[in-house]
Amino acid sequence: MKTKLICLVAVIFISHSMMAQFHIGIKGGANMNKVDGKSFKQEFSYGYHLGGFAEIGFGNRFGIQPEVLFNQYTTKVDSSFNAIYKNLFNGEKNGNIKLNYLSIPLLLTYKVIGPLSIQAGPQFGILIEQDKTLLENGGQAFKNGDFSLVAGAQLKISALRVSGRYAIGLNNINDIDNKDQWKNQVLQLSVGIAF
Repeated sequence: MKTKLICLVAVIFISHSMMAQFHIGIKGGANMNKVDGKSFKQEFSYGYHLGGFAEIGFGNRFGIQPEVLFNQYTTKVDSSFNAIYKNLFNGEKNGNIKLNYLSIPLLLTYKVIGPLSIQAGPQFGILIEQDKTLLENGGQAFKNGDFSLVAGAQLKISALRVSGRYAIGLNNINDIDNKDQWKNQVLQLSVGIAF
């Protein structure tokens, strides 16, 4: 009987400790992005991101932070784009292109000191086409996906989360042809609240 009581107390203590290291929250912020490759202006444009996150702690220093974000990237084409891809984007008369992604970063978190943590990990983005449902977009995930590496830092001030990160695309997002290699780069600044 004594052993069962000790095991029950241990399970309650461990589960309480795990729950104390688990939080969910919402976040949003600004994107400064550009698409590297021929036919695009080599300048950063602005967009935004909104979504949710979970924090799962493992001990005092390490944790995992999975997120689900809606990211809007904007970019501008240069004059060579129309010469290479004639009549492809005839609705984009001013040369502006918006790319909407459902992004799923999975970040390893390491607490450096006090409220400061560094984060790094992979991110997979699904290009969302506005004329398709979410289920149809999910079916196109590997055809229109963007795989990136993410690194940054986060400050935890009570329930407030302030973070900055840089993501660099590793794969070619050009699904039109093989003429050019296009890769995303984005700098994100975020503010979030954990519950």
